[in-house]
Amino acid sequence: MNEIKWGIIGCGDVTEVKSGPAFNKVPHSKLVAVMRRDAAKAQDYAKRHAVPKWYSNAADLINDAEVNAIYIATPPLQHETYTLAALAAGKPVYVEKPMALNGIAAQNMANAAQQHGIKLVVAHYRRAQPLFLKIKSLLEANTIGQVRLVDLKMLQPKANQVIANTAENWRINPAISGGGLFHDLAPHQLDLMLYYFGNVKQFNGLAHKKDAAEPVEDLVTGHILFENGVVFNGMWCFSSPKNEQTDRCEIYGSKGKISFSVFGQSIKISVDSDEQLINFEPLQHVQQPMIEQVVAYFRNLGPNPCSAEEALVTMKLMDGFTGKNN
Repeated sequence: MNEIKWGIIGCGDVTEVKSGPAFNKVPHSKLVAVMRRDAAKAQDYAKRHAVPKWYSNAADLINDAEVNAIYIATPPLQHETYTLAALAAGKPVYVEKPMALNGIAAQNMANAAQQHGIKLVVAHYRRAQPLFLKIKSLLEANTIGQVRLVDLKMLQPKANQVIANTAENWRINPAISGGGLFHDLAPHQLDLMLYYFGNVKQFNGLAHKKDAAEPVEDLVTGHILFENGVVFNGMWCFSSPKNEQTDRCEIYGSKGKISFSVFGQSIKISVDSDEQLINFEPLQHVQQPMIEQVVAYFRNLGPNPCSAEEALVTMKLMDGFTGKNN
């Protein structure tokens, strides 16, 4: 296909700025239809974003002859069902992260893409952003020497500014999200670790519910040994006091350290006694660089920027850390 004509399933709040407008800003890409179960909200979205068609039924959008690619931006509960339907209809899919509710559902999606021979990309979009590409280039250039250890810590209060605003807090309903805020935020962080350090040799973790009022675990720890010898230690807590908020990832090498926040805009490089701070401008549409790569892939002009098989590893890590693979 030469022109990618997109249909969005789930045109909610996260598509308003982060992704939706970018589909019309990338060359050879156009947003032609949107779907939301609430017909009035689907119509309103289409009107505000100048989208020609809107639907309240996903099957109608998937079967629209003009739509030749599907972006699935619903909560994780629907990812598997809609992905399987779109792939069966012969239409390539760009699906939001986390890929699915769990590793089993994600494996079903990966299998279906292979079975139908249709392209599937998972929206681990930080891979395409300048800040994280810079970190990758620093690692490949051995700026901090041979990497030994990665230490990631994310401490957030129950009410925080990291997650996107939505009318319903479905992220703490495990039936819809797969888990708590860990399942919403950790995919970004863990995918970057896989992107930087490659294949996993072994992993383990634990999860615990510290806030009895919530239905999900709010404390998770995870440990990974990569095949190249890099060790990753991660800790996530979403019931921390406000004055203890932390969002930090530190990569330690034989010559120095790279420090950054996965949800921030800067990198600090420390080598011996020298320190360098690199700041990045916020992106207007955070997914636009990734969407550019997805469009190129769908047009057979580039590789898959994040395959189902790669994203499946992230799902297995999260299942392992939270005990869902037992």
